[in-house]
Amino acid sequence: MRSTVTALNLFVLAVALAVMPPAVADWRPAVPEARSVGSGEFTWFGLRVYTARLWSAGSPQGWSEPFALDLLYHRRLSREALVQASLDEMRRLSDRPLPEATLERWEQAMNEAFVDVRPGMRITGVYLPGQGSRFYVDGQLRREIADPAFARAFFAIWLDPRARDPELRQRLLGLAGNDQGD
Repeated sequence: MRSTVTALNLFVLAVALAVMPPAVADWRPAVPEARSVGSGEFTWFGLRVYTARLWSAGSPQGWSEPFALDLLYHRRLSREALVQASLDEMRRLSDRPLPEATLERWEQAMNEAFVDVRPGMRITGVYLPGQGSRFYVDGQLRREIADPAFARAFFAIWLDPRARDPELRQRLLGLAGNDQGD
């Protein structure tokens, strides 16, 4: 009887481990003492695309401290659309033309970091000064990109003064009323 109970317990444990999601690799240890700096909605032609929230222990404007940008999606978007939109904005914000080899490397890295998203999914990007960035999908580490130039260009999409949505930038940086996204 005892061996039957032990075998049953081992079977239940094996099934539970097989169906449980993988352990979460939370982004918070990379941004110690993170607090919400600001948040806001990104809309496109009146449609809510995502809610963005910026987390930091200090001021992310100086690019000298780590921060996390959390995007909660409200619409389905393909990985290809996310990568292409990011590349387009990185190109637009660059002070000089980016070499094709750099763009190809960044495109490959983002293809590995991003996924097709659906409503309710989160992608959190963590900026690590002088190191690069990490991307988490629904709390699980998806990809680390050890390229400081990529990290700066990517997060500039939201934080550069020339960002496509200046109001969202202001909200993320806590420089405007934050009645959206909270």
